[in-house]
Amino acid sequence: MTPPPYPRGPWQIFWASCRYALKGLRFAFISQRSFRIHLAAAFGVLAGAFLLRLDAKETALILAMVTLVLMAELINTALEVVLNLMEAREHPVVRAAKDVAAASVLMAVAGAAAVGVLILGPKLLERLGR
Repeated sequence: MTPPPYPRGPWQIFWASCRYALKGLRFAFISQRSFRIHLAAAFGVLAGAFLLRLDAKETALILAMVTLVLMAELINTALEVVLNLMEAREHPVVRAAKDVAAASVLMAVAGAAAVGVLILGPKLLERLGR
């Protein structure tokens, strides 16, 4: 059996890379509950940004923070998948690496929440008449 041909041209390489990335997103979505939660929160925040009619700069900042959280979750997932292959799952270094990766997600979420409160909070209070 011969292996499939590798992409040769720049566009073939680009589309192959996109397929691999989509496989990674699918894996994270199917296997990671926290990724699904963050994705649902992202859609909610972006819908709120749309409904509150944020200006372009505010929307860009919200979108950047949403992207940061999802990226942190994807990197955390990738690291966990690799570390789970190791025989020494309970090794202190493996545990520390997983904890630090989880902390990066926590920091991204905290930063995104702070930006969300600062940008969406006043607009939401204004909309509610307070």
